[in-house]
Amino acid sequence: MRVTAIRYAARDTNLYEFAPLDGKPLPTYEPGAHIDLHLPNGLVRQYSLINAEPDGSSYTVGIKRDPASRGGSRYVHDELRVGKTLKISAPRNNFALVESASHVLLLAGGIGITPIWCMVQRLHKLGRAWKLYYACRSRADMAFLQTLEAMGPAQFHFDDESAGGFLDVKAIVAEAPKDAHLYCCGPTPMLKAFEAATADWPRAQIHVEYFTPKQEADKKGGFVVELARSGQEFVIPEGKSILQVLLDAGVDVDYSCELGICGACEQRVISGTPEHRDAILTEEEQASNTKVMICCAGCKSERLVLDL
Repeated sequence: MRVTAIRYAARDTNLYEFAPLDGKPLPTYEPGAHIDLHLPNGLVRQYSLINAEPDGSSYTVGIKRDPASRGGSRYVHDELRVGKTLKISAPRNNFALVESASHVLLLAGGIGITPIWCMVQRLHKLGRAWKLYYACRSRADMAFLQTLEAMGPAQFHFDDESAGGFLDVKAIVAEAPKDAHLYCCGPTPMLKAFEAATADWPRAQIHVEYFTPKQEADKKGGFVVELARSGQEFVIPEGKSILQVLLDAGVDVDYSCELGICGACEQRVISGTPEHRDAILTEEEQASNTKVMICCAGCKSERLVLDL
């Protein structure tokens, strides 16, 4: 893919457009989807797609420079220029929009607006009932502000205009219609507040997307992973993840973020009890122990058998 355009969106936030080198149509996607950017510096980072009506000719993502960047957003802002090429994955979606919901409540903080903005466009076109609460440190940091102001049901919160106070997530959730679907994407404190406020809601109506790990990876080791299809067995030592051991052994498995936030390394569990540490699976899915993110999970049993 080639970088075909870079546009300013807000302070320290740019929109990056990528088009295929061969001109062939790109895979389609739904609001909430993200792609992996395989950066020339060796890092792989996930970014949400922002156009609700993709035409197959390009992908566009919004990327904010993170002051604490480990090399991802910093590289993109400092080094990525129009004309440069890089590898990009097909879209994946762990944050899908339920378009049939009678009402949709959307909460976004900072760059967490990117998947939410895609949803807003889609809901607006469908004529669905929705409301957005969007928080940033200041107006200068708020991407898509003017367009959202013109669209209607959106409320904006600026920390520097609220004596440094944060968005009252608990109060917003308390006022939401009980049949609504609630979505939240933003910094970790906002997501934690959202999860606490929605603890008593039906899980099917609550949707969260993390940009950073929800928990540290479990690398206690001390168990055996068996690959059912190949018959191979691997002892997982302390200090290594299941994924790292499999990759070191030359096993061909999909992966991307290695943080438990993208879903690329998901595997089906045949037997054993994983110690889940990802931000993808719901509580019910984790309790069922039928699938696992091998980049960050440990194991509560002595053996974990995977469908590999």
